[in-house]
Amino acid sequence: MTFNGWIQIAIYCVSIAILAKPVGAYMARVFMGERTFLTPIIGPFERNLYRIGGVDDAREQHWLPYTISVLLFSIVSFVALYAMQRLQAVLPVNPAEMGAITPDSAFNTAVSFVSNTNWQGYAGESTMSYFTQMAGLTVQNFVSAAVGIAIAIALVRGFARKSARTIGNFWVDLTRATLYVLLPLSIVIALALVALGVPQNLNAYTDVTTLEGAQQVIAQGPVASQLAIKQLGTNGGGFFNANSAHPFENPNALTNFIEMWAIFLIGAALTYTFGRMVGNQRQGWAIFAVMGILFLAGVAIVYGAEANPNPLFAGFGIDSMDGNMEGKEVRFGVALSALFAVVTTAASCGAVNAMHDSFMPLAGMIPLINMQLGEVIFGGVGAGLYGMLVFAIVAVFIAGLMVGRTPEYLGKKIEAKEVKMAMLTILVLPLAILGFTALAIVIEPGLAGMANKGMHGYSEVLYAFTSATANNGSAFAGLSANTPFYNTTLGLAMLMGRFLMIVPILAIAGSLAAKRAVPASAGTFPTTGALFVGLLAGVILITGGLTYFPALAFGPIVDHLSMIAGQTF
Repeated sequence: MTFNGWIQIAIYCVSIAILAKPVGAYMARVFMGERTFLTPIIGPFERNLYRIGGVDDAREQHWLPYTISVLLFSIVSFVALYAMQRLQAVLPVNPAEMGAITPDSAFNTAVSFVSNTNWQGYAGESTMSYFTQMAGLTVQNFVSAAVGIAIAIALVRGFARKSARTIGNFWVDLTRATLYVLLPLSIVIALALVALGVPQNLNAYTDVTTLEGAQQVIAQGPVASQLAIKQLGTNGGGFFNANSAHPFENPNALTNFIEMWAIFLIGAALTYTFGRMVGNQRQGWAIFAVMGILFLAGVAIVYGAEANPNPLFAGFGIDSMDGNMEGKEVRFGVALSALFAVVTTAASCGAVNAMHDSFMPLAGMIPLINMQLGEVIFGGVGAGLYGMLVFAIVAVFIAGLMVGRTPEYLGKKIEAKEVKMAMLTILVLPLAILGFTALAIVIEPGLAGMANKGMHGYSEVLYAFTSATANNGSAFAGLSANTPFYNTTLGLAMLMGRFLMIVPILAIAGSLAAKRAVPASAGTFPTTGALFVGLLAGVILITGGLTYFPALAFGPIVDHLSMIAGQTF
């Protein structure tokens, strides 16, 4: 580890902390229906959309109609994106004449982008036409991210409202998240990326002759516009197969910083939005503090593990200052590669600028843990906040058990219904992650995709189902997953990780909104101080440890011990 590396990490963290307040305050105004500086520009267009869609923006929904609206919108999105891929060969804006996508791959990709996962079992530049990239994948990057924000806002309203039957209007929340938050920020980021060298065109691929005399096809296209929303919406998925390690997607250190900054921006800002909407800003900063502590711990471990070369290379003249450069871009180095890996897996993004398969085993374990915890460390847009609030419900319930008092959070009594729904939400991830991993490592179609044997190959499979269920989309890069078995099982894991969590979370929102506020008393557990921050962080880590330690011990931990003993896989 170097001083320069830590300075770069510190600059990134400070930039996120500074912008959380203004962006969070702006989003609070948007979702509370207040006027913003963009209202004169976007307002007329927003009202016309409601008129065309037959939406009454003044009419709110009970949690059940809100949930049904989410599910119906997602079903229609899936069908449209699946059909677009299957009919790609006859659709316009296809200068490279890409053919139709196979049924299993189209299913996997449609589920992936609708669930905000953006797992890719294919190479984007050689599989998807411009039309599919823009009208299909990029559109889903916007609306799937907007769905996540809408769910988080609905849950926040559950805490903020008193004796209410409604939690908002999904169609209004979806529209405002897209028009007022995601679209303006994406335009700014896309223009910045174009200025820094990221391609943005509809040209056909270019055939060139290399210095060696060989022929090479240079892929290009509308890269910057898709890249901006994939990072900002924590979608992940790359226009190119190499993702943010590709020089067209990520040409230099400044674009790398912008991409990491975009991944965390909305997730961090939503903690401030939460505090503003519930009327107690310290509540938002407490959530931000928990996320920040867990994030910094992960960065320290990954950077520390990657700052030294593989011990198996000892005696080959490799300077310890070089660190482990396998699978990394020289233009980013160890520090920014380690930071990017933690950022993209702490959020549900999945974009990568280095191959996690090449990380030291303990460094590769941290991205796994980030996802297995539910990506509550800033997390995806919306998903991180509502995941953290579920853990907060469990934390105050535990605190109530300790003192023999009915737990309260933000003036709402946490009773059996909320705790049951919270536990259902938490159990979804291990059910899919461990269940599908166990299946894949005992049957031939699952074993056939492993590039490595032993513990490292097992880690590749575990990572794939962890990434899919957590709606992350990153990969260990050592698993051949574009097969009918993996396309189907990973698709099912994505569906479980997204929609089996949404239903109980919105049920919690409806239950809380209907409750009366309870005045704070001498026995009320304070949820804005260091004690609550420590308790919440502890509950998250203990829950994750009890659930996943055996699986991690069998994978990256044994892989690390084997490496020290001189054995590789």
